[in-house]
Amino acid sequence: MTQANSPFVFHQGTAPLLISMPHAGTALPAEIAGALNDAARQVPDTDWHMPALYAGAQALGASVLAATYSRYVVDLNRPPNGESLYPGQSVTGLCPVDSFADMPLYADGRTAVDADEVQRRRTAYWQPYHTQLRAELERLLALHGKVVLWDAHSIRSVLPRFFAGKLPDLNLGTADGASCDKALAQQLLGIAEQAPGHTAVLNGRFKGGYITRHYGEPVRGIHAVQLEMTQCSYLQAEAPPFAYSAERAARIQPTLQQMLQAALDFARA
Repeated sequence: MTQANSPFVFHQGTAPLLISMPHAGTALPAEIAGALNDAARQVPDTDWHMPALYAGAQALGASVLAATYSRYVVDLNRPPNGESLYPGQSVTGLCPVDSFADMPLYADGRTAVDADEVQRRRTAYWQPYHTQLRAELERLLALHGKVVLWDAHSIRSVLPRFFAGKLPDLNLGTADGASCDKALAQQLLGIAEQAPGHTAVLNGRFKGGYITRHYGEPVRGIHAVQLEMTQCSYLQAEAPPFAYSAERAARIQPTLQQMLQAALDFARA
């Protein structure tokens, strides 16, 4: 059972499938919230309503790990040393100081978080999530001999800072094939491409962040996939209050469930 104020909520399943939701959190510690500006305290860059979108995962027997704190505290999908995963492209940092809209997060306009504070946040929030993620991967690998790590994300479909035009709806990433069996990746893409009214791509603008790249070890039997989904696929609007649309979600959830089932079947084969 997850304790109060834990950096994550964790459900332990029995199947060889672990779903990670590193950007699902909205909580802000009081000392950080007090330093942010009014717009940032609304945490607009959250991967909204991930547990609701993936509500069918537990029925498959999957383990689910979801962050409770906002990515504005520390980004769980960035390397602990803060290096960029997309050199030459605009990105937000390990402890962000600007938003996806390229606006300052802090009331004082700071352009960096102090190194001691970065270390404190890594210790308090980043490390516990990754310790739990690694422990569960190793547990499932020992039980089953093979496991799929599914890193679940969502993002606004139009963000000029990061990409031109409108993003495809289902963005699968496998670190250009390094983090996952290629046949499984192609099978997942095939399912995604059949989603009615939605578009899909494999290793396009989003190839997988730190979690996908770091934990994916196909030679050991750990296969990692990131899915970055457009929020217009399941929200009423990609703007505050970022309300969940059960109707829109119901259109994409069968495809999502089919992809998770394919990943599970692969792990069990």
